[in-house]
Amino acid sequence: MAKIFSVHPDNPQVRRIEEIKSALSSGAVMLYPTDTVYAIGCDLNAKSAVERVRQIKQLANDKPLTFLCSSLSNVATYAFVSDTAYRIMKRLIPGPYTFLLPATKLVPRLVQSPKRKTTGIRVPNHTVCLELLAALGNPIISTSAHLPPDEADNGMIRIDPETVQSQVELFDRLDKLVDIIVDTGEEPTYEVSTILDMTGDEAAIIRRGLGWEAAAAWV
Repeated sequence: MAKIFSVHPDNPQVRRIEEIKSALSSGAVMLYPTDTVYAIGCDLNAKSAVERVRQIKQLANDKPLTFLCSSLSNVATYAFVSDTAYRIMKRLIPGPYTFLLPATKLVPRLVQSPKRKTTGIRVPNHTVCLELLAALGNPIISTSAHLPPDEADNGMIRIDPETVQSQVELFDRLDKLVDIIVDTGEEPTYEVSTILDMTGDEAAIIRRGLGWEAAAAWV
């Protein structure tokens, strides 16, 4: 069973943040809220934890994983940010946007797209996420808590956004798959981030999600 940490959404308790940070540093996988959907995540540099996240989501190794960074300057550590990308990102972050960018060598191969050498990065507008990022000192993997159907009937659980109505049900369904559940009292939503491809000369919106209208004004 997962250990549940009750955290205040606006004024996170320092002790709770430190406890979660310690667990993440030790390779824990967590369920936690973001400014879009509830996500499954771990320390970017904890290889075994990243592998577990892939197993939970049933993702092949050629499917990139998005991760959270604390700021635009932090993003520039893990991705090559062009002048055009910088101007757009400066206008939009923090917020519900995922930026596809060329990855630097600091992004583990297990996380990035192997063919394109790109990665998806977000800077969330969520107090608890930002506090965890600051405490951990590393980016945090962030993949939605929507699980695929289990065609092999091997005990995996499917989370269907049309049937999951409450935080309680979401926690119950993920309880045996993750090590930590961060409980801020927020109910699940299924409004995804807007994805902007910034790998070329011009930025392009490739998925409309939360805030896409604002992004369109700058692309």
